[in-house]
Amino acid sequence: GNGASSHLAGVLFNQKAQTSLQHVPYKGTGPALNDLLAGQVDMSFTDILTAMPYVQSGKLKVIGVATEKRSQAMPDVPTIAEQGLPGYDVSVFFGVVAPAGTPAQRIAILNQAFRKALGSEKVRTTFASQGLEPAPDLTAEGLGRFIPEEVAKWKTVVQASGAVLD
Repeated sequence: GNGASSHLAGVLFNQKAQTSLQHVPYKGTGPALNDLLAGQVDMSFTDILTAMPYVQSGKLKVIGVATEKRSQAMPDVPTIAEQGLPGYDVSVFFGVVAPAGTPAQRIAILNQAFRKALGSEKVRTTFASQGLEPAPDLTAEGLGRFIPEEVAKWKTVVQASGAVLD
């Protein structure tokens, strides 16, 4: 739908490639995928986990991954940046945050626990099978730098998209 990550991925693509892909709003990935499989739409920006079964069965063809680096789940698929749009990166991220004023010692303890979990073989294997990867910088400071950079990047994309809060 309007303002969803798939919509904004298309807007960013239009900005970088100087194209005019038309956004077709859907109420979720399921209906969008159904129309893609039925040939009602020509392409879609979607997540690897959702697309994987259809790619493996030959019903969908992957054009490129929208992340900065190739996906562990589809290592033979080039990134969109590799195919001529440098800087195109629509990585979805999850971060753990705490209330402002949380003592640094508590933040350090939590960060250490999360880093240990993310380093475990089970978590790495599960992430890789779903096309997910831990961030290169797992420090609290790294996330503190990353979030404002992403906000600035996506602010212009959201403005260009015309999406508004309901």
